Amino acid sequence: MEKDADCCQDGAKTMPGAGLGTEGTETQLDDFVGAHPDYNEEEEEQKYFRRKRLGVIKNVVAASLAGTLTYGVYLGLLQMQLILHYDETYREVKYSNIQLEDIDHKVLMGINVTPVAALLYTPILIRFFGTKWAMFLAVGIYALFVSSNYWERYYTLVPSAVAIGMVIVPLWASMGNYITRMAQKYYEYVNYKEEQERVRAPRDACNAYIIIFQTIFYSCFHLSFVCAQMPMVFFLNNYLYQLNHTLFAVKHCGTLSHGTLPGFNKTVLQSLPRSVNLIVVESALMAAAFLAMLVVLVLCGAAYRPMEEIDMRSIGWGNIFQLPFKHMRDYRLQHLLPLFIYSGFEVLFVCTGFSLNYGVCTLGLEKLAYLLMAYGFSASACSSLALSMLRLRRQIPLLAGAVIHAGLLVLLFCWAPEPRQQAQAPLLYIVAALWGMGSTLNKTGISILLGMLYKNKERQDFIFTIYHWWQALAIFAVYLSSGLPMKAKLSMLLLTLVVAVGTYLWMERKLARRVEYRLPRLPRPRHKPCGYRYLEEDNSDETGSEDGGDQQDGRESPAGAARGDEQPREDGEQLG
Repeated sequence: MEKDADCCQDGAKTMPGAGLGTEGTETQLDDFVGAHPDYNEEEEEQKYFRRKRLGVIKNVVAASLAGTLTYGVYLGLLQMQLILHYDETYREVKYSNIQLEDIDHKVLMGINVTPVAALLYTPILIRFFGTKWAMFLAVGIYALFVSSNYWERYYTLVPSAVAIGMVIVPLWASMGNYITRMAQKYYEYVNYKEEQERVRAPRDACNAYIIIFQTIFYSCFHLSFVCAQMPMVFFLNNYLYQLNHTLFAVKHCGTLSHGTLPGFNKTVLQSLPRSVNLIVVESALMAAAFLAMLVVLVLCGAAYRPMEEIDMRSIGWGNIFQLPFKHMRDYRLQHLLPLFIYSGFEVLFVCTGFSLNYGVCTLGLEKLAYLLMAYGFSASACSSLALSMLRLRRQIPLLAGAVIHAGLLVLLFCWAPEPRQQAQAPLLYIVAALWGMGSTLNKTGISILLGMLYKNKERQDFIFTIYHWWQALAIFAVYLSSGLPMKAKLSMLLLTLVVAVGTYLWMERKLARRVEYRLPRLPRPRHKPCGYRYLEEDNSDETGSEDGGDQQDGRESPAGAARGDEQPREDGEQLG
């Protein structure tokens, strides 16, 4: 009994020590887990959003570089192969029994005809894969087109050309959507405190970033016309005849010409390039196309958060299919359609009509690359003029580009240069440079305008799809009319330009007068009970109230319409 009492006393004596040990352990744990004494939450938050902003800039530069490489490789390879296949000796010696000229016609038809159906599947493709992965898929198909030229046969060239035609609209629609979305994200990261405090941003808040990022993109993109001439400058020009041979039978140039350079010699190569040299050039182009794929894959981040992409897909594929057609009931898009069409007309005209019937007809085929390089350098440098939208009204750059092109079209309509007269080279280079200035003001201005008018991130893929689809239709029309006289082509361009300017100014006037416009409602996302998703019963084919920008814009006073912001009068119809 005494031993037990002593043991109890000893245990009682040790209890205070045990309590002190527990308190010491808790103190050490707090020191280990708790905030560092030098930790500054606001400073760390600033560093986090600074990294986010740098990531957005990296995405814009990477997407611009990928677009430049992709289009430059495609245009350069197509130009080189068409020149090689045009030569009778090359066709007879290397491909005597496969009718290569007929295959080229089918290739061009596949590239120009297939985009006519792009409006039916482009929004579905972008929503299914996501914006970034749609870009990656399209760039990969462009690389497939390059690889098909290693073995030039009907069953390699024509299917790859059809595949290219299928992804032309998805590629540039997703690019335009991606750049606009990056501008919106950059604004969110700059003004993250307002987002946290739920302070509503001004209506024109992200316009400055849309202008800057679209300018960066088009400054890089127009360099693709320069990159496309590298195979010709460093390789093909070494094998070409001089102009006295190739233009011997050409009688008329410029406005007096008909079709595509009639009388041009059927033999343009003074010696045939070796197959191994062609393989080296095509391998370099393939490497550039593969680099573009890697840039999109590794350096381009996602345009939307995963949950946002799931929500955008879950509105129903039937609705996604219908929404581009329903958006075209908006009078703003209807008034911009002639501008979209002219944008397609002018870019193909400068690459074919002007370059061949004016440039090659006067200076020879060996100067074609330098003429297009003058156009590309001028367009890239003058893209910075679009930054004037930061200070001036947005109409001014678009109208300036239209005035430049109108003056050049009148000049070209009255000008018939003499064949083989190289003394007229300075004027041709000036015309190419000025055309590049007007072209970049046109294209950059349209993309900026669409980003300003349609700020809702759930609509932008539809809007850019409509823009690039009409542009593709215009290119198809120019392809069909390639046999017309030059005066007819110039008249069609000038008429389209006048109509485009008139309808655009009419749209701006209606916005200034606060005329309401129609936008289809975006259905609510239909959520399925899949793990982390919550269950919400909803019919994907019914029109629902929108969340985000459009619903709020619809409650605003119509004063914002004068500034071109999205202020819809939504349709109350079913989308099913």
